[in-house]
Amino acid sequence: MKKSDFVKQLKDRLPEMNADQAEKAFDAVFDTIADAMKSGEKVDVRGFGSFSVRDQAARKARNPATGETIDVPAKKAPAFKAGKQLKDALNAA
Repeated sequence: MKKSDFVKQLKDRLPEMNADQAEKAFDAVFDTIADAMKSGEKVDVRGFGSFSVRDQAARKARNPATGETIDVPAKKAPAFKAGKQLKDALNAA
């Protein structure tokens, strides 16, 4: 699902919103999540899941084309862990 599809479904579920308002609401939610993660906070959405930031250590890797060993610097990576209700909904028969 693309952003435009998500915004359209949001607008359809909330008829009091027009397309611009639905897109602004979408952007506000995800900007808020991103801002919280940038500051190192964990975002918990009960029943859906949690967004967090994980540290990845520096490591050595190999360039498959040349076989040369390169250093990959440490970095932060986004992580998502699905909540129980979401997992149950996905696995419902």
